[in-house]
Amino acid sequence: MEPERVAESDETYLLSADGVDAVKVRDELVDVKHLEQVNDDGLELWKPVMKSPLPISAADARAVLAALRISASLDRDAYDLASLASTTGGALRLVPVHKQRRHFTITCCMTELTELRTGERSTRTIAIESEDPARVIAAVRDLGLDARPNVNVPRVLRSLV
Repeated sequence: MEPERVAESDETYLLSADGVDAVKVRDELVDVKHLEQVNDDGLELWKPVMKSPLPISAADARAVLAALRISASLDRDAYDLASLASTTGGALRLVPVHKQRRHFTITCCMTELTELRTGERSTRTIAIESEDPARVIAAVRDLGLDARPNVNVPRVLRSLV
């Protein structure tokens, strides 16, 4: 299939050993998405909880660290990525990622085939989105991916780095 559109971006993911939420920076905005639930089919429901320009306030820095399950003492009014990472004693890892995303519509679902590249390592992911879980499951089956595990981007990146 030809993609409906193609987009490229450079992002920085903030990773920790225990975090389950997704925290990234794209276009100088810190974006936090909370994993609300995982259903019996392995589908994940994510909720955007923060989008804040860099540098972020101490309150937003606390929210980022909470999303990543990192405790640290914050004593500044504002934080860029380097200063936030320096407060965590190595618990926060900043991972630069280049993404090339190809967008499709499959079984009435928004579908994104993405190449994630960080350093010398890369992988491809596919995200299938709809408010109707039955449509997502149908699209996954149509693509022959129903036997594969659903792995979110933070987990994929932890395995790459």
